[in-house]
Formats: sequence, structure tokens, C-alpha cells
Amino acid sequence: MYLKKGDKVRVIAGNDKGTDGKIIKVVGDKVVVEGVHIVTKHIKPKNNGGNGEIVKVEAPIHASNVMLIDKKTNKTTRIAHIKNEKGTKVRVSKKSNEKFD
Repeated sequence: MYLKKGDKVRVIAGNDKGTDGKIIKVVGDKVVVEGVHIVTKHIKPKNNGGNGEIVKVEAPIHASNVMLIDKKTNKTTRIAHIKNEKGTKVRVSKKSNEKFD
């Protein structure tokens, strides 16, 4: 997958379309983005007499619903993989040829 933890992305589909955020976690072909796709989760009380609670957490969204934001132009961009001088693959923006690592 071309997305990594810490990348700045923009949501391009769904209820949160147009929202920017940072990737918190990558789970298979899904990503968890900070402040996007907030769901309500009900937590049961623990055995020691604690209270149950209702919390709001970010849920994963499919990776195809987000696009990387180019650092130089601050617009969404696709990614190309090229080899650098050492022979390792590097992610590069198709719009501005800026490296992503």
C-alpha cells in the first residue's frame, strides 16, 4: 500500500468528504484518519464495579477514499514509485515531483 502512518491525507468520498487529517493507523487496506469517521462506542462496565461509558472514536475507512496531500502545492496528488541513487523505492508526487519520505 502507498499510504503510511503520519501521512497527511484528504478524504475524497463519503460523509467526511473534503476533510484533511493525519493517518493514525494503517490496518490492511483501511486507514484510521485523525478526526474522520467518528463513531460512538458503548463500553461495558468492568468487573471491579466501574461504570460503563459511551466514547467517540475514529473508525477505519477504506484507503481508496483518501488521497495524499502534496506538501508543495497543498493539493491532492497521486503517487509514483521511483528508485533513488541507492536503488530503493521512493514515493514521489506526480504533480510536483516532491519526495514523500
